[in-house]
Amino acid sequence: MKRHLFYISENYSFEILRPLQKEILARGGEVKWFVSGNHINLDNFCDNEVILNSAAEAVSYKPEACFVPGNHIPNFIPGIKVQIFHGLEWKKKGHFQIRGCFDLYCTHGKSTTSRFKLLAKKHGYFDVIETGWPKVDPLFNTAPKQHFSTHKPTILYAPTFSPKLTSASDLFNEIKILSQSKKYNWLIKFHPKMPQYWIEQYNQLECEHIKLVNSCKINELFQSADILLSDTSSVIGEFSLLGKPIVTYNNSLPGDYLINIKTPSELSTAIVAALSPSAQLKQAIAHYCEELHPYKDGQSSCRIIDAVENIFTKNKFAKKRKPLNLFRNFKLRRKLNYWKI
Repeated sequence: MKRHLFYISENYSFEILRPLQKEILARGGEVKWFVSGNHINLDNFCDNEVILNSAAEAVSYKPEACFVPGNHIPNFIPGIKVQIFHGLEWKKKGHFQIRGCFDLYCTHGKSTTSRFKLLAKKHGYFDVIETGWPKVDPLFNTAPKQHFSTHKPTILYAPTFSPKLTSASDLFNEIKILSQSKKYNWLIKFHPKMPQYWIEQYNQLECEHIKLVNSCKINELFQSADILLSDTSSVIGEFSLLGKPIVTYNNSLPGDYLINIKTPSELSTAIVAALSPSAQLKQAIAHYCEELHPYKDGQSSCRIIDAVENIFTKNKFAKKRKPLNLFRNFKLRRKLNYWKI
């Protein structure tokens, strides 16, 4: 296999796909990127990365495999379609929704693999292989960045953007009060889809011990923080792989690996508990990680490419064809302005 297409629509895709790109290039393959929509900051691309400027160019490229960290890819682009997911958080609505776009799901651990295998058996037109997630390949080797001049405990606050799940509104006043105590350093990282109103509100809190960060290099932030504060965000799973405690606000499916609070007034006590975790909490975090993503060898990208190449070399394509998805593909054609049949 030589030609690989990265089909992206959000800025978080860069950290997910670059370890995969590194593996492909090391094997002598090539990678080209196609941007769907207008959410991507083109300045995030490196000079040596090749961008296709239209759907017509993506079709003409004739990729043998397309890798997607999002939910959709049109069927008129050639190649097998590989879902690698945009996060580890499987609790969000839609994570197990089968949209008829993919030939292969590269899952991360037992908590998702078992369910996707049942869905593969039910639908019959896609395969499921547990590989791990490419984004965390460099996680354990990423160095922390010095964000503050004072050495206080650092809290990373990373809420989700979903109006039904986000903690940004409920926790604002409590975070404001806690920040005024100057006991902690705060790193605040918003999802790219967070409403601008809340970004502006939290911007007003910025000072020497509170920083809003826009970098898509979130591994750096994980290493810099002592604990994570969130809700039902996809960053929870990633951060847990470092064995660090997590405080959540009204998590949709709280487990014993989280310190979950239901009211903002509990936040202060929960932070104290997270900064001095019990042996029981540490054990629960370790067990959760084993189910979620047991791979800490930095070789998930390698396993993904092996899985895709195995489909070609052994002709292990699914027996049934994917559904036509006429309406969805019509919408994608209109979005991408591609009408050639």
